[in-house]
Amino acid sequence: MDDNLKIVGKRVVRSDSYAKVTGSALYTADLKLPGMLVAKVLRSPYPHAKIISIDVSGALKVPGVKAAVSGFDAYGVKWGVFRYTQDHAMLPTDKVRYIGEDVAAVAAVDEETALEGLSRIKVEYEPLDAVFDPVESMKDGAPQIHNEYKNNINIHVHIDVGEVDKAMAKAYLVREDTFKAAGEAYAMMEPYAVVASYANGYLDLWMPNAGPHVRAKALSNLLKIPLNRVRVRHINSGGAFGGRSEVAPGDLVASLLTIKSGRPVKLVLSREENATSSRQVHDIVATVKTGMKKDGTIVAKDYKVIYDGGAYSSTGPIATSIPFYVYEECYRFPNVRYNGYRVFTNKGIRGMYGCHGRAFLAGNEAQMDMMAKELGLDPVDVRLKNGLTAGEMTATKSKITSCGLKDTIIEASEKTNFKKRWKKKEKNRGIGMGCVAIMCGFPMGFRSGSSCYVKINDDGQVTLVTGLVDNGQGNESMVIQVASEVLGVPMEDINLVNADTEVTNLDPGAYSQAAAYVGANAVKAACENVRKRLISIASEKLGVPESDIDLKDRIAYSIKQPDKRMPISWIAREAFFRGEPIVATGSFFPDIDFEREWVTRPWGQMAGTFSFGTSVAEVEVDYETGKIIVPRFTAAHDCGRPINPMAVEGQMEGSIQQAGIATITEGNMWYRGFLLNPDLLEYKVPLACDMPEIDTIIVSSHDPKGPFGAKEGGLTVRMNAYSAIACAFTNATGILFEELPLTPDKVLNLLEKNKGVK
Repeated sequence: MDDNLKIVGKRVVRSDSYAKVTGSALYTADLKLPGMLVAKVLRSPYPHAKIISIDVSGALKVPGVKAAVSGFDAYGVKWGVFRYTQDHAMLPTDKVRYIGEDVAAVAAVDEETALEGLSRIKVEYEPLDAVFDPVESMKDGAPQIHNEYKNNINIHVHIDVGEVDKAMAKAYLVREDTFKAAGEAYAMMEPYAVVASYANGYLDLWMPNAGPHVRAKALSNLLKIPLNRVRVRHINSGGAFGGRSEVAPGDLVASLLTIKSGRPVKLVLSREENATSSRQVHDIVATVKTGMKKDGTIVAKDYKVIYDGGAYSSTGPIATSIPFYVYEECYRFPNVRYNGYRVFTNKGIRGMYGCHGRAFLAGNEAQMDMMAKELGLDPVDVRLKNGLTAGEMTATKSKITSCGLKDTIIEASEKTNFKKRWKKKEKNRGIGMGCVAIMCGFPMGFRSGSSCYVKINDDGQVTLVTGLVDNGQGNESMVIQVASEVLGVPMEDINLVNADTEVTNLDPGAYSQAAAYVGANAVKAACENVRKRLISIASEKLGVPESDIDLKDRIAYSIKQPDKRMPISWIAREAFFRGEPIVATGSFFPDIDFEREWVTRPWGQMAGTFSFGTSVAEVEVDYETGKIIVPRFTAAHDCGRPINPMAVEGQMEGSIQQAGIATITEGNMWYRGFLLNPDLLEYKVPLACDMPEIDTIIVSSHDPKGPFGAKEGGLTVRMNAYSAIACAFTNATGILFEELPLTPDKVLNLLEKNKGVK
């Protein structure tokens, strides 16, 4: 079928578009259940303090307050993505570790009553010394945030391949630079919300999330409820970007309150709470040392990267590793040493991000350009020389099966006339390039794979049942398009039941870039099994060989004798008459090394495949004001075969906004544990007026195991857009950036510090 695709690869309107643009799509905060209560959370006013006592009895005396809880109402179970990072009780009973931490909560008949109830809760604290800088936090004598983590080092990822010191000593050119980046807010338009309803021993939950099965398992453990009695339901998500990946304190709070009150409970965070009290993005300090030959070949890399992890582990091992892995999946590193440290501080919890690691990634690429300039080389040629190709292995032993990196570099370069413009200096203007790769799925144990169930109803329409999740990327529409291609029915004939833990099998969710490569592959496999049943019955009824049957436009027909045909609905009814309704399952597991572990064994096959991308940014720097303008941005992306090119382009354009323009605007600002910009007025999310002209280029490498050759779509642009802006700034000014975001104050300081450099 790959040679004659009817809908895969076509620009189709997403199946969820109409509901979302008309406002009929429901989100968690829209839900209304009979007798539902409003929840509010009491939060810590201290960055670090011992809890002496918590008394919620005063809240229960307020008329209309139906339940009040603290950590003493839970089971003392601590959560962590891994067994060795289980340090977060969600509601603390020992001490608070950041301003805004959940301490207690109430459920009441309305918001005013809930707030009055909060005011009656009495918490006695003993303030403790706090630490807010990860470098200071690692020093002997710093306040200890968790007793079990010496020097507040949550995670240390150590990778050492080859002979780094020897290769560095023999290198023709060696350069070492340190880069910093402020943490970012996810800034999704939908503040976090959760609805919980407990009845007859069963807990139902609705919340925006990236992995319902992971969420259900975590809550089962925290609440000591059997897993089959915890049901995470499907709901639309108003953005994620990595911020909906793990169980949240609000999930536990709402669950405890519904169990206590016997009534449904809704908790909706304010915009400020969403910024201060849900996971945000790591601040980073990255020291990058690179050794090159005279011809630009990278012979050695040596890294020390410090991540500000905030108060708890969260995704610690993954977050500490991903920036390095997406870079080693792009370039050839015969000798490389990586020391990544995730360090606790008394700030809100840091988590994963769709463009995690901007100081590290942008620093590497900008430094590469400076070294190319010093060697008299073209940065495009340096990237082509060091870029990985299909069949090669990464430094940590992952094989690259399909690779369009070279094509993305060449096409983006030619589209922008990059080589000529990089050499020819234009006043205050510059052009820069960033490259990166991204894994499509990574080891998550038995959750690494996906399974799908498909049935043909008696009217010939189709129902897909899959654990796949959509956080705005278009995953739901994507699998409907895949099913439409395989089964020969239009997309509107396919009903999707997804992201409901009671009826779906395990799936990685919208996590680890697995939706297209893993989730859609399982859907394709299930639909192919259904297709075989349809063709078998059609062959028998039409009297032609199975090899002569095709499915199209709700019809099974003979390829050689097109007048021999029958509706798929007839075939479905025939199957029902035989007592053999047409149903099938399909599964897909990527070829990965399940022994690979983030800390103890960081080698082996990381993912079934990898996507690649190149971004080119053009910037203008105002030397008087320090303001940077980005007039044009070009992105080229190898996504295998695009299932829906229009959706891939949308992801690429969104990535340019989220990571590219964010390079000059976005960053959290802190003062002694207080987040100073917890709203969308002072936190500068790029607006429409800030956006450049955009050119998107889709490169098709056709992955051998991807569904119809597909891989993830869009994230490589999100991971390299920072780099393109940083490199363009260096090209325009001759100055290497030191800290992101490149806001006017930082630009003016760099210009003043480097007067005369050009």
